[in-house]
Amino acid sequence: MADESGCREALLANRRKNMFQRSVSHAHDELKSFRSYLRWMCVDQSNIWRLCLSWSVFVVFTIVVPAVSHFVFACSTCDGKHKRPYDSVVQLSLSGVATLSFVCLSSFVRKYGLKRFLFFDKLYDESETVRRGYTAQLNRSLKLLSCFVIPCFVAESVYKIWWYASEASQIPYVGNVYASAAMACIMELFSWLYRTTVIFLVCVLFRLICYLQILRLQDFATMFEVDSDVGSVLSEHLRIRRHLRIISHRCRDFVLWKLILVTGSQFALLLITTSSSAIANLDFCTAGELLFCSITLVTGLLIVLRSATKITHKAQAVTCLAAKWHVCATLDSFDATTAQIASSGRVFRAESDNDETEDEAEDEEDELDNSKLIPSYAYSTISYQKRQALVTYFENNRAGITVYGFTLDRTTLHMLFMIEFSLILWLLGKTINGIS
Repeated sequence: MADESGCREALLANRRKNMFQRSVSHAHDELKSFRSYLRWMCVDQSNIWRLCLSWSVFVVFTIVVPAVSHFVFACSTCDGKHKRPYDSVVQLSLSGVATLSFVCLSSFVRKYGLKRFLFFDKLYDESETVRRGYTAQLNRSLKLLSCFVIPCFVAESVYKIWWYASEASQIPYVGNVYASAAMACIMELFSWLYRTTVIFLVCVLFRLICYLQILRLQDFATMFEVDSDVGSVLSEHLRIRRHLRIISHRCRDFVLWKLILVTGSQFALLLITTSSSAIANLDFCTAGELLFCSITLVTGLLIVLRSATKITHKAQAVTCLAAKWHVCATLDSFDATTAQIASSGRVFRAESDNDETEDEAEDEEDELDNSKLIPSYAYSTISYQKRQALVTYFENNRAGITVYGFTLDRTTLHMLFMIEFSLILWLLGKTINGIS
């Protein structure tokens, strides 16, 4: 008996291992482009040599080059269009957020590994729909990263080339003036590209793991459309909640400090640009980098907040879905008693399906949040008390992304925007009073 039990456990373990090995092989093939991209960005820290190279490149392009650019090429003797009065705030803002992103990314990859951080080690438990959707989103992530980085880099390149080409003779140089200006321009552009890429890379990776949880929630919603028992629904929801807590715990410091740094940098830029001495000289030539920096930082913050808010909204929509499932099952249990009521129920469904406004609403609906009735299988297999207990559980256990206990939902975003908007109005009021 013990031999049979041991043999059965060995077979189950071998089967699970084979499934995992297939997932690992598939994940390895899919993550190969990401690993090569991290290696190309000098963020790969898989051994001691790459670790030293990664931190060396980070120090050079995030600290040394911006510092040299600010203190050596300040060009205080240049004309008004070529002076850089906002360069210190721009460099500090970009370098600060890039440092946060690099440190968090290095910590994630070193502590969990890329495969575990992206939850590829858990994909063998998911359905084929989730695996295909997540793989497709992974393939889109690098393209999405390029869509954010390339426009900012092109705009910054045009601005830097114009600045160095028109003022090459007025900045310090070694040897040939044009060769020195070209080398300084290239180093500054590489520094800008490196920092913006690291900033957007972590944001895109956070968006990617949030998208996986959305796929899981959408797949979880299909359990209400089949004959599922309460225990399986509850266990699947607990597994999703556990993954959301893992994401919240891993990324809470990154989300909080990114919000603080971006908000602080924008208020600093607002204070500088609205001073009485700066308003008269504010134009695109002097504030070009200021604009590009603000767009980069705010876009990255919006990616993070939108991803967290979207997954929280989807997770909380499960409560509405479960309540609708409970109502449909309860109604059908009464409708099944008489043919007349059952036929009226079918007419109600037919009229609901032929609603004139349904086509307009379908674009904003999904498996979790929709206005469609659920075909009920539960009334014949699940008691009313069990369904009611499950709905009560969902009502009192709302899942989502949290930051030290604060849920990142739409209400939280509205509160943050109102606080920041109030501070902006207060600063503008102080500025106007100072000018007058």
